[in-house]
Amino acid sequence: MRLTRTLRTAACAGAALLLAAACDSSHSTSATGLNPPDLKAPTKLGRTEGQVDLIAWAGYVEDGSDDPRVNWVGDFEKQTGCQVHSKVAASSDEMVKLMKTGEYDAVSASGDASLRLIASGDAAPVNTALVPNYKDVFSGLKNGAWNSVNGRMYGIPHGRGANLLMYNTRKVRPAPTSWSAVFEGASKYKDHVTAYDSPIYIADAALYLKATRPELRIKDPYALDQKQFDAAVALLKKQNADVGEYWGDYLKEVSAFKSGDSVVGTTWQVIANLAASEGAEVKALVPKEGSTGWSDTWMVSSKAKHPNCAYKWLNWIVSPKVNAEVAEYFGEAPANSKACAETSDKNFCAVYHAADENYWKRIAFWNTPIEQCLDGRTDVRCVPYAKWVQAWTEIKG
Repeated sequence: MRLTRTLRTAACAGAALLLAAACDSSHSTSATGLNPPDLKAPTKLGRTEGQVDLIAWAGYVEDGSDDPRVNWVGDFEKQTGCQVHSKVAASSDEMVKLMKTGEYDAVSASGDASLRLIASGDAAPVNTALVPNYKDVFSGLKNGAWNSVNGRMYGIPHGRGANLLMYNTRKVRPAPTSWSAVFEGASKYKDHVTAYDSPIYIADAALYLKATRPELRIKDPYALDQKQFDAAVALLKKQNADVGEYWGDYLKEVSAFKSGDSVVGTTWQVIANLAASEGAEVKALVPKEGSTGWSDTWMVSSKAKHPNCAYKWLNWIVSPKVNAEVAEYFGEAPANSKACAETSDKNFCAVYHAADENYWKRIAFWNTPIEQCLDGRTDVRCVPYAKWVQAWTEIKG
């Protein structure tokens, strides 16, 4: 289970993949102004190197050591000869820091990390033709603003989830349909409001302001100019007075809703399911303004020492049976469209809206805020992620 969730120019590093790729001196420019180093994806794979070093969210690389019944690493090692070494990261910031060391081959990056890895040259574009199972990935996960630049994929989608509004059905009445329940209406539930503990939560406020304050002209909650950003921060500082707890540990949120310490706030579907199964009187929904969400992508390091094993892992983790196992264990919608037929709970994909692309169109997936506005504006500078981090500290006091 997930524990929680400055751009620079990089030199041409395609040869570091130790594959049949070369690099040239040209540079690509995206519609947003993002100019990643022009690294080349491999054109073919070579012999596997005998091991692969991964950075992952907890629950993504299970070898049976935590639970003997949960092990998709063992068969991978037997079939490929690639021994898996993995490190669990507690945050996206930690993942970015670890990837910069060059000691890891691949990472399960969320959208609040992926553009940083692309722009810095720490993640290389992938040749999806070398990942046969990619063809069955849901179309809504391909060529996303968080995992591609100019149509070039920089990884293989792993899964996705929405940040929902959860409420206690007995204490929160009438049933909320808007995020106003945790913003303008939060004082009604003072000290019993909960919010996700991360700088990326600023986007949740921006998404709400996009719908309720059209004069701000917010197009993308991850592309905020200074005025828009200041408005979102002000809303969150006001909300802070009513927040009882910011959560990063899903078990703590379950406990808080069971005890009544929290009665309304952000959640994930898996948390809502678990809380309800343990007796909490809760429901969760996507409010009328839409929601933010996350989509994780397995990205290959531009300095990978074991790139061939890394590509084998990318294909394995998104294969139907394994992708289904990971999705059920972690609590997310799988990326592979054929995974739904492999889940042990045949209602799983319906509950998680796995194949409902209309549902996902209402979700603004996490992305990395950068100065070059992601909404395409060129007449202003947007507030970069480092400033979001600084503001989050101020918001929480």
